[in-house]
Amino acid sequence: MEINVVQHKEEKVKVTIACKHINETIIKLKKHISLFDEKIQGKKEKEVVFVEISEALYFEVVDNRTFLYTKDDVVEVEAKLYELENVLSEEDFVRSSKSQMLNLNKVSSMRPELNRTIQVTMCNGEKIYISRKYAPGIKKLLKI
Repeated sequence: MEINVVQHKEEKVKVTIACKHINETIIKLKKHISLFDEKIQGKKEKEVVFVEISEALYFEVVDNRTFLYTKDDVVEVEAKLYELENVLSEEDFVRSSKSQMLNLNKVSSMRPELNRTIQVTMCNGEKIYISRKYAPGIKKLLKI
């Protein structure tokens, strides 16, 4: 793989992926790159807000309502977890339980527990548990 960065006068960042064949890896790479500039709409105290996807620590469903958690904020979003799974990069956002999906880029540390769950410490110090059902998939993804 060859990576080139070229500075130009335009304000907008432009990324070009040159490849012989478009395969699953290229599609995943495109999805991952697109997250850096993407925002999700949510509600906070009857106000519409926009949050950069890259700032999301995790999504959680509580009482059939989906919430996005960042370092400093909690925002309600209209999307269901399965809809977010289809839109977000599976290299970045993974299901950690039936009601949670976390951003692997915001994980500070992971610790296996005796009951085969994994305790995850997010970059803000918050602890989340990956359920036994989802732990093997995350370990495989992280190659651990």
